[in-house]
Amino acid sequence: MKIEVWSDYVCPFCYIGKRELEKAIKNTGFEGKIDVEFKAYQLDPTTPAESDESMYTALARKFGSSEEQAKAQTEGIAARAKEVGLHYDFDKMTPANTFKAHRLSKFAGEHGLEKEMTERLLKAYFEEGMKIGNTDVLVSLATEVGLEEAAVRDLLTDDQFAAEVLADIQQAREIGVQGVPFFVLNEKYAVSGAQPTSVFEQAIKQVAEEEGLRPGLKMMGSGESGVCKDGQCEL
Repeated sequence: MKIEVWSDYVCPFCYIGKRELEKAIKNTGFEGKIDVEFKAYQLDPTTPAESDESMYTALARKFGSSEEQAKAQTEGIAARAKEVGLHYDFDKMTPANTFKAHRLSKFAGEHGLEKEMTERLLKAYFEEGMKIGNTDVLVSLATEVGLEEAAVRDLLTDDQFAAEVLADIQQAREIGVQGVPFFVLNEKYAVSGAQPTSVFEQAIKQVAEEEGLRPGLKMMGSGESGVCKDGQCEL
């Protein structure tokens, strides 16, 4: 089974939706049997690469509200995030353009590290308040997940993988994506938004039934002690 996920690294519901999906995959027993592919999307391509403006000021300007109202709005989002084990810190967040981050994620995918890079970028922004539009920050995060510093710097000072990012964004337009996160299962079913785990579970089970897929066995107990394999016994 394949699940394509359109998301942006400054979208608070994208990180929440990612966690809900991960929980659903685990609950349904399809861990290791679902290929999750992340697709690029930009909520606001005009955002500067980095800014020192507070998130409350930016949100107030965007929605024509007061900073107090913006802060109240983020408190509700942070509470939702906490329900899935995430600890958002809107006090530290600042606006950022995510085009470089998306290019970096595509590069990481070429090295089998897309999932690790995606998770690290989201955590860096929402929980640590890091400026993910800054080249040095991106290089640091990339090396943490195992990418080579020199190669990442070359990537970020060039336009490598820009076409791939733009292709994802164009594909989103073509299939009618109006906002993120947006999940497409086996190119047949779509789930929009950070839905509860149960919604993802239902979608996964429906696709699995149609495709004749069975979940993996759930192991009882811990470890593999008392098992013989390859001529050796694990005590």
